[in-house]
Amino acid sequence: MRPLSRPPKVLAIVLAGGEGKRLMPLTADRAKPAVPFGGIYRLVDFALSNVVNSGYLKVVVLTQYKSHSLDRHVTRTWRMSTLLGNYVAPIPAQQRVNKSWYMGSADAIYQSLNAIDDEKPDIVVVVGADHVYRMDFSQMVQQHIDTNAGITVAAIRQPISLADQFGVIEVDTNDVRKIGRWREKPTDAIGLPDSPDEVLASMGNYVFDADVLRDVVSQDAQNDDSKHDMGGDIVPFFVNKGDGWVYDFNNNVIPGATDRDRAYWRDVGTIDSYYEANRDLIHLEPVFNLYNDAWPIFTSTSSSSAPAKFVHNEEGRIGQALNSAISPGCIVSGSMVEGSVLSPNVRVHSYARVLDSVLLDNVSIARNAFVRNAILDKNVVVETGAEVGIDVEADRARGYHVSEAGIVVVPKGTVITKV
Repeated sequence: MRPLSRPPKVLAIVLAGGEGKRLMPLTADRAKPAVPFGGIYRLVDFALSNVVNSGYLKVVVLTQYKSHSLDRHVTRTWRMSTLLGNYVAPIPAQQRVNKSWYMGSADAIYQSLNAIDDEKPDIVVVVGADHVYRMDFSQMVQQHIDTNAGITVAAIRQPISLADQFGVIEVDTNDVRKIGRWREKPTDAIGLPDSPDEVLASMGNYVFDADVLRDVVSQDAQNDDSKHDMGGDIVPFFVNKGDGWVYDFNNNVIPGATDRDRAYWRDVGTIDSYYEANRDLIHLEPVFNLYNDAWPIFTSTSSSSAPAKFVHNEEGRIGQALNSAISPGCIVSGSMVEGSVLSPNVRVHSYARVLDSVLLDNVSIARNAFVRNAILDKNVVVETGAEVGIDVEADRARGYHVSEAGIVVVPKGTVITKV
């Protein structure tokens, strides 16, 4: 990129078309980035918050599968100043180029090149929409400019024992910012020069000069042997010609970050990782701190939701919540909630117990019910005396999904009766 006499114009592209099969049944009726998280958020809010906190206020969100709730959330929540020409715009698959849907993340960008043509940016930041983390992309953009890179790939340090789960970057021996080798899920990964027990795993975030991105996705679109994937095809293209660079997420500095949550990143692609990421929020010292006002995670909260309420204070009937996150509109009435995340407008009635669970909007737990190690999707009703997550085999027999770690997931609108 040529030196500029002004700050670079940056367009952010959020890839939000993922189908999210591994998050079923939470993705049965919604796109993965639209899955509720942490009580009041959607997964896409983390990517968008990082982008706008980085100072990039021109954003397009590429959507595809089951995108209605995602489009609605983005449109209602993410409103920028039109006076200054800022925007967050959802762009559905449009079949502008041919009659096919997006065939991969690179193809999604290729089919949406009109967004780049209209904005005419200098730099394009491409990010995924289904990870939980904080990141200042301006620091990554600055490294991209300083190194005159073809592509800059954000990467996070992971234990070498987990290398076979990621796209792994082996750095150049002469410059740790340069990608020496790109390997997909290797079983014999080589550790980092400064930390032999760690590898750099791709986070799925990239920076390009705008003209370079346009050229590479256009060339890729003509390659019948390509899977048209950013990680599988575009990154190796740059690495093979010696023009791939890596940004070490460990170097990213976030205002207000704690030693405990600095460089936190979660891929919530499975039920178990989604469940654990929710629970990361509720520790006394959170593994991921939502209370960092210096780098807020933005979302939409309904102004019509009343404050959370805890009622009854008599022996055996005390409304209380311990080590939990309770959203607006919730009522914990003479019941116990512990180690759990409750989304807006959940009702937990007298003598009920909710333990180590994630309850999405409008869930109702009746008297004497017991919910443990479970994720209940929106509008689930647990009737009087019913149980879920107590007998996993019984839950399987009722048709509920049970994860590898034994977390029971109940689909939207299910009524759970006492057996």
